[in-house]
Amino acid sequence: RLAEYYPGYQRIDALTGKIGDVTVKFTRIPTDDDAYQDNLDMRLRNQSSMPNDEKIDIFLFEADYASKYVDSNYTMKLSDLGITEADLYDQFAYTKDIARDANGDLKGSSWLACAGGMIYNRSIAKEILGTDDPDMVQAAVSTKEKFMTLAGELVKKKYYCCSVTDLFRPYYNNVNDPWVIGSKINLDANVIAWVNDSYDLVNLTAATTDEMWSIPWAKGKYDGKRFCYFGPSWFYNFCLDAGEDGSIANGGGWGFCMGPQPYYWGGTWIAAATGTDNPTLVKDIILTMTANKSVMKRMVTETWDCVNNQAALQELATESAGNNAILGGQNPYKFIVDIGKKIDCTHRTKYDQVCVNLFMDKMLRLLNGSASVEEALNQFYDEVCLVYPTLTR
Repeated sequence: RLAEYYPGYQRIDALTGKIGDVTVKFTRIPTDDDAYQDNLDMRLRNQSSMPNDEKIDIFLFEADYASKYVDSNYTMKLSDLGITEADLYDQFAYTKDIARDANGDLKGSSWLACAGGMIYNRSIAKEILGTDDPDMVQAAVSTKEKFMTLAGELVKKKYYCCSVTDLFRPYYNNVNDPWVIGSKINLDANVIAWVNDSYDLVNLTAATTDEMWSIPWAKGKYDGKRFCYFGPSWFYNFCLDAGEDGSIANGGGWGFCMGPQPYYWGGTWIAAATGTDNPTLVKDIILTMTANKSVMKRMVTETWDCVNNQAALQELATESAGNNAILGGQNPYKFIVDIGKKIDCTHRTKYDQVCVNLFMDKMLRLLNGSASVEEALNQFYDEVCLVYPTLTR
């Protein structure tokens, strides 16, 4: 994105470029098995002893492990670069909350808005609801109770609604309390509700326990039996096999609405590394890539990235440039702006990534019938405490 959209960037090769007289060097590390974080952490620990041209100037972090870097001294406050809250006025509040430290200072800025919704099969919607109009479908699934009722209707027609694995995000993103309170592991009522509702859906055969990205989970992209996936714009744009023969996306067969609860999934933030010798350039990169409306609007229309700029998205919501072929020509940005405004991320902690992964893993054992409630919960608590020995159940 920097190479394509930062004015004056000169590409030398895939990992090297020039901005004026400054050479830009990218380091690319896979995220598998935390390799990216481990490499970055080692580099940041040694930052102060490195020559200026070998120091990290900017780096990226994702939502699932944001707190680790936001609450560290390795990351500069944006205010120390001269970036103000007013500069980021058009960003969604939740994207800023994710990048705030314990003192409320911003430590990163994102060019992405990953507000998630319900991506539904239009032909099934027509059969069950009598319409595939996004507003009408939204009215039919606007609460968890309505969604559960619709799930029952789907079963009667030999369909199923979803997998419980991607249903988790809408529940988890609406918690009222964090995973850890003081030193005690906490299970919020909304994650418990996900377990209970998932149990009911699985027993009704209205949902599967297929793991996300698995082959059985992916069949719904083709077989016309699955009513919906839950995901943001990057999901419907890049994960539904558009362009593949026989895929529902290839025929414009999906629609998009908010679903029962507003939520987000994913996102990438740009952070300034403490000790950078290029603070002026870093400031301009962050402002250009995450707050310049014209740059960000062009990014949407050319790459389908959903950008973190409400003004740009509100304009696109009324323009044909926002119409999406995968969604049958629907313009989804009205929904996306509405969802983004409703997201609350004030309960995030540094424990989230571990707790989410372990909770999902253990509860799937419960839902698959391979563990009792007591066994699944005990395994969850034990493994979280193994990673964080200071925590208690």
